[in-house]
Amino acid sequence: MKFRRSDRLVDMTNYLLEHPRELVSLSFFSERYGSAKSSISEDLGIIKEAFEQRGIGTLQTIPGAAGGVKFYVKVSESEARPYIEELCATIAQPDRLLPGGYLYMMDLLGNPSIVQKAGRLLASAYIDTKIDVVMTVATKGIPLAYAVASQLNVPVVIVRRDSKVTEGSTVSINYVSGSSKRIQTMLLSKRSLEEGSSVLIVDDFMKAGGTINGMISLLEEFNATVAGIAVLVEAEKTEERLVDDYLSLIKLSDVDVKEKKISVSVGNYFEKMSSLQ
Repeated sequence: MKFRRSDRLVDMTNYLLEHPRELVSLSFFSERYGSAKSSISEDLGIIKEAFEQRGIGTLQTIPGAAGGVKFYVKVSESEARPYIEELCATIAQPDRLLPGGYLYMMDLLGNPSIVQKAGRLLASAYIDTKIDVVMTVATKGIPLAYAVASQLNVPVVIVRRDSKVTEGSTVSINYVSGSSKRIQTMLLSKRSLEEGSSVLIVDDFMKAGGTINGMISLLEEFNATVAGIAVLVEAEKTEERLVDDYLSLIKLSDVDVKEKKISVSVGNYFEKMSSLQ
């Protein structure tokens, strides 16, 4: 079946978006559409230009017989900043306050549109980083972790606080919570992570960083390396920050329960992105 160029462009765009960071050969597209490689190259040039103009991402061309193209998500600052600022305004709403000064976040983490956009932003910061897997801790960080992993085209592993018989043998560690200073336990299935993996840690909220620090210690048991740490919200006012090198979209500066006021601002996302460029 012979495809028209318009049909090829639509189908190629959809395929690339569904297979980020995956090397796709020109031969694959040529056979898929019954078209010459020269025509496929022209089509990819059109798609690359559209992706970059619209702030969707970019196509990397790998030359040679075994080469092809790879799609990488890449969000422009002009797209990212309004989204983060709007998210800040949403989180600052007084009705989010819960007893004890906690914030209600499940409506945001349960909103596919919000989570997918946040996932694109976080993933775009690691397009040049080798990442084998995204790790998070159960349970609220799971939607965000999957959103990031889908853009990086890697699996997700979930650290738990209690053992599940369905996960088989596990590796467990004790760690000290950064906020409560209590000793807690976290564990990970032995089958879920290959030794020597490069891991991106993703979480919805970071206070002092005790939980993330615990995940770092757990990775040492697998001889794995930390490729990066990305969080949706970080708390600014902490006595002792246990994690230094991380990326955040939003910074929680203060919570005034009495006045029902939540102070939030843009996190270090743009600072980190500037340093990576």
